[in-house]
Amino acid sequence: MAEGVARELRASFAAGRTRPAEWRAAQLRALVRMIEEKEADISDALHADLAKTHMESYLHEISLAKSACKFALKGLKNWAKPEKVPSAITTFPSTAQIVSEPLGVVLIISAWNYPFLLSIDPVIGAIAAGNAVVLKPSEIAPTTSSLFAKLLPEYVDNSCIKVVEGGVLETTVLLEQKWDKIFYTGSGTVGRIVMAAAAKHLTPVALELGGKCPVIVDSDIDLHVAVKRIAVGKWGCNNGQACIAPDYIITTKSFAPELVDSLKRVLERFYGKDPLQSADLSRIVNSNHFHRLTNLIEDKKVADKIVYGGETDEKQLKIAPTVLLDVPLDTALMTGEIFGPLLPIVTVEKIEESIDFINSKTKPLAAYLFTKNKKLQDEFVANVPAGGMLVNDIALHLTNPHLPFGGVGDSGMGSYHGKFSFDCFSHKKAVLIRGFGGEATARYPPYTQEKQKILRGLINGSFIALILALLGFPREKR
Repeated sequence: MAEGVARELRASFAAGRTRPAEWRAAQLRALVRMIEEKEADISDALHADLAKTHMESYLHEISLAKSACKFALKGLKNWAKPEKVPSAITTFPSTAQIVSEPLGVVLIISAWNYPFLLSIDPVIGAIAAGNAVVLKPSEIAPTTSSLFAKLLPEYVDNSCIKVVEGGVLETTVLLEQKWDKIFYTGSGTVGRIVMAAAAKHLTPVALELGGKCPVIVDSDIDLHVAVKRIAVGKWGCNNGQACIAPDYIITTKSFAPELVDSLKRVLERFYGKDPLQSADLSRIVNSNHFHRLTNLIEDKKVADKIVYGGETDEKQLKIAPTVLLDVPLDTALMTGEIFGPLLPIVTVEKIEESIDFINSKTKPLAAYLFTKNKKLQDEFVANVPAGGMLVNDIALHLTNPHLPFGGVGDSGMGSYHGKFSFDCFSHKKAVLIRGFGGEATARYPPYTQEKQKILRGLINGSFIALILALLGFPREKR
């Protein structure tokens, strides 16, 4: 099946169906219409897969997907226009431009935690750039995957945009095909498998992975506002099952008790005295991930470090917001990405030490800082390598379509959102156009001393050498 799908899409691309601006715009308008007309179905699917509330689904997935479509529609004409660039003196007279051309047939493998947004967002960029697309939604969010398989053919050109459902076997077969780009969102472990498969065909990849996203909390802040933003960025984002959710906090030993007290007050206010019954907390996606997370906090070295929460309900697949203090750094909780509702706090003597602590780990997808200290802020921005960063809030940087979203090092490669999505699925073709005038005899052998002098002058930007070359010096014997 995968081979047939790839072959059909390659034929559609070769026939030029996806290249016209009108086709691209029509598909994007159709996606906007699908999102508007099927909002309730999308929300129901997200609730079935993750128990997301309608409000969370709308804020974090549906509205962002719709905005991405509209932003692409608004920018498409300018994005696709050849970009004129200066010509060099050595090619005078000439014109130079960069032409964005579609890569061809691309494969998008999506994730389960934001199964609608993380599927449709890269598809928007691939369509805008003029590619044919295969979308492989995550089987771990089966209701949303089935919804895509049903809805997309009803709204977009099925000869150029297809959905392939399935699990590991189907994905493996897809990866055996030759693609012009593979865009993968998920874990680093699978990311390495994707990259290895792509290497066999020299296929470029974009890998949107994750990592342990740190939050530095200084003491000179509006603590209540900071804690509310941390809480909604951690537990309000799919109950911590988000690649940019805070993975751990770093603060000073002296400030930690105040921070913990504030977290307790805010969490109780947000999710009640029994958070397992809160309708505003998503459930853990499945029993495998539930047991993975409960094993982290049942570790003997970890269990007695819980200062708030820790309650679980296996039947509902729910884990309460859990705050831990000074967990040993060699535990699984502190070495691997948590991807759930557990938030450990690491303490240091001086807040400046937090930067070295972060840099002793792999590069995160996102890094956060809460402070009023401009010097600390400047050091953080200059010295912490991360996919992206945000000062005095959590996660909001991904809502700005003018900023690239992507990782670095172990947190991924390549970026998207807004025009960066268009660029992700485009080849930037260099085009230089000359006429038959402007012949410089110094260009051609035999290279006399006089010719070499003119050529060296041209290469070094000499205006006199350019005039001499255009006038035909040194004179050529015929």
